[in-house]
Amino acid sequence: MAELPRLKRLLIEAMAKHLPPSAASLRLLDVRGETSDVLTGFRKDLDVVTAPEQADQWQLEADSVDAVVAYTNSVNDDFLNAAMIVLRPGGRLIVVNPDQDPNDGHVTTLEGAGYTRILVETAAECPLPVGVLMRGEKPHTTNDTLERVQQVAARDSQSVDLTFADLTKFKGRYAHLLIRQMPNKPVWSLEAGEAITWQAAALETPSGTALLVFSSLPQAVAFMQPAVMNGQIKDVNKVGKFSRETAQAWTLPVLLNPALSLLEGLSVAFVNVDADSAEAPDE
Repeated sequence: MAELPRLKRLLIEAMAKHLPPSAASLRLLDVRGETSDVLTGFRKDLDVVTAPEQADQWQLEADSVDAVVAYTNSVNDDFLNAAMIVLRPGGRLIVVNPDQDPNDGHVTTLEGAGYTRILVETAAECPLPVGVLMRGEKPHTTNDTLERVQQVAARDSQSVDLTFADLTKFKGRYAHLLIRQMPNKPVWSLEAGEAITWQAAALETPSGTALLVFSSLPQAVAFMQPAVMNGQIKDVNKVGKFSRETAQAWTLPVLLNPALSLLEGLSVAFVNVDADSAEAPDE
C-alpha cells in the first residue's frame, strides 16, 4: 500500500483526538476507508467497518456505530442524514474537508441535520492553516445522566464476559476500578510529606478475593451509583483508570463488568492498589 502524502496524514491524525471515549471497543465507520490505517495507530480498540461515500449504499443497522469518520470534500444532506441514522445516541461524526476553511455555514449545516455539541475548527496548521474539521454528536434519547450511562453500559456489556476474566485477552484501552482514596482530597491540597493511598473495591468469592473491573467509565458509573445509593458499597470516592498493560499485570482474579446482583450474595472487600500506576483521569 502506497504511503500517504504527509499533509493528508496530518489531517487524518487531527481527527484522532476527537474520537469518543472507548468502552471495550469503539465501532468506527470509515467512509471510503481513507482514515482507519492512520487512526488505528492511535487507538488499538477500534472495530472498523468501511462504507462507500454514497450513503444510499450503506448496509448498517441504525444506532450501530460509535463514530462515523470521513476524509472528504463531499458533505451533503444525504451523507449527514445517513450518519445520523447509524450513529448510536451520543455517537460522534468527525469529518475533515481538506479543501475548505472553517466558516459559520459548517455549523449551520450540522445544526440543520440535527447534530449537537458541534465543533468546527481548522483541521491542521503546517504551519499555515489547512482544511476544516467538523464534529457533531447524535443527541441522547434522555437528559438523565444516570440513565444515559446505563444505556451505554447495557450496550457495551452485550459483548463482555461477566465471569472471571482473562485480561490477557482484554481488547479495551483502559480498565477501571472503584477506588477509595485516603485522604479524600485533591493532590494540590496535600500537606508536605502527606501521601495518598488507594484501595480498590473487590468481592470475596468462594475462589478468593476478586477485583471489580470495568471496561469503560460508563460501566463503572452504572454499577457504582446504585451500589452506593443502596449502601452495598461504601466510601468509594473516585473511579481509577488504568492502562490495559497495567491491568494485565494484576495478580488477583478479575470480575469484568460484574452484575450488580453479585453484591447480594458476596461480601465487599478493599485491596491496596498503586495510585501511581493509574492513568490521568478523563477531562
